[in-house]
Amino acid sequence: MTVLDSLEPQVVLRLFEQLANIPRGSTNEARVAAWVVDYARERGLEASADGVNNVFVRKPGQHGLEQAGALILHGHLDMVCEKEEGVDIDFATDPIRLRVVGDEITAEGTSLGADNGIGVSYILALLDDRELPHPPLEVVLTAMEEWGKKGSAQFDTSRLTGKRMIDFNWITDREILAGCSGDITFTVDVPGEFEPVPAEHGIARLLTVRGLMGGHCEFDIQLERANALQVLARAMIAAAGAADVRFAQPHGGAQNNAIPADAQVVLTLAAEDEKAVVEAVGDLQRTLQAEYATAEPKLRLELGEAPAPEQTFSAGAGLRLARLTSLIPNGVISWSLTVPGIVETSNNVGTIRGTDEGVRIMSTITSAVTSRKHEVLDRVRSLAALAGGGVRVETYGLDAPEFPYRPDSPLLATARAAYRDLVGEEAEVHVSQCSLELGMFSRAVSGLDTISIGTDLRDLHSVNEAVKHTSVAKVWPLVREVVSRLGEENQR
Repeated sequence: MTVLDSLEPQVVLRLFEQLANIPRGSTNEARVAAWVVDYARERGLEASADGVNNVFVRKPGQHGLEQAGALILHGHLDMVCEKEEGVDIDFATDPIRLRVVGDEITAEGTSLGADNGIGVSYILALLDDRELPHPPLEVVLTAMEEWGKKGSAQFDTSRLTGKRMIDFNWITDREILAGCSGDITFTVDVPGEFEPVPAEHGIARLLTVRGLMGGHCEFDIQLERANALQVLARAMIAAAGAADVRFAQPHGGAQNNAIPADAQVVLTLAAEDEKAVVEAVGDLQRTLQAEYATAEPKLRLELGEAPAPEQTFSAGAGLRLARLTSLIPNGVISWSLTVPGIVETSNNVGTIRGTDEGVRIMSTITSAVTSRKHEVLDRVRSLAALAGGGVRVETYGLDAPEFPYRPDSPLLATARAAYRDLVGEEAEVHVSQCSLELGMFSRAVSGLDTISIGTDLRDLHSVNEAVKHTSVAKVWPLVREVVSRLGEENQR
């Protein structure tokens, strides 16, 4: 017996549980891509994975809709991998451990992967359905969506014949998504100017940022949560101001599009300076706890034992890293003046990782206006130029355009009518501050008519991620109804 056996619709949730058993963090999609290809071929369908593990499947139309225009179905295979402190899991090899709490499915101490595992499960269930009338289906399941949209940037859209697309990467069942922002991810490489540990530095300490909420870099960015990387940078600056310290092995954040909840760096210092550094870090912790009393009530800074590193950043390089990290624009940058209450432009300083050369910061800018997105990137390039020391800024993955709203969309009209008939009320039509892959497909496929249908999810990209199984039960009939209505008369 599996965890979700007692829940409906089994045709969808059984597939979601199978996906949860397959490790599929961004850049680790080979196994899940192969599983989906096998699943489709077992049903006699044309299926293949490309060199970056995007999956493409064709299914013929059936039950009277064989000659209708093709319908593209889209989702993404990867998930953001976050875990609570102390949770023992290797996301490269271990399954997600599901649990049911009331009307929600969550995971034990980790992110869930309902983003976008539930959407993928709807698509797989449609591929298995032999009774539902539907037009020819062209399924695109992209890799590395959560990692700079690198999969969609490399997908061969010339394989698509359809001019209609339903995406399943939205987060509520009360809305039909009809437009969204674009984004661009960039990296900042900071040389370490590595040196041996100074002879007088007899001790090493691990400086850690803990207890932060984290969250989604788009849906949660307006909540004013602390960014662990920038908190760590402030702590590094405070420690360097109190004594002669060196930094080594900085690390933080789970993924570029998740608000980082934890970060750490090793300090080396002389024994006689430890008290001053402890006091400086303690003073900063009290300041931060006052600043974030509402948004981050569990924020804390810790100084613990650490093995002595083999080398450290030079004093100048360490401070350059801390100051640059603290100065990169982060959070809400501008609010929309055309859609009140919606963030127009934001940035999330997402990860810090050590490299052979020094350290790499990865960050994602989201904006409804392409020029504003690039203006923020230009600011970062200016900061890098001022910082000097060989700091480099480069774009990473897809420069994803916004997905423009089409109020006259026939596909939107069909979905709204199906929602009205099944649910008995009007669906809200939403244009979001988030960035999905839909703008890329809209630009690449001339005349593409696109919507996104969602399921009630919460706390995406965090250990609190959950999906309402009652919402899955509501959305699955809607998905089937919309798809079955897409005959010749609905495709213009």
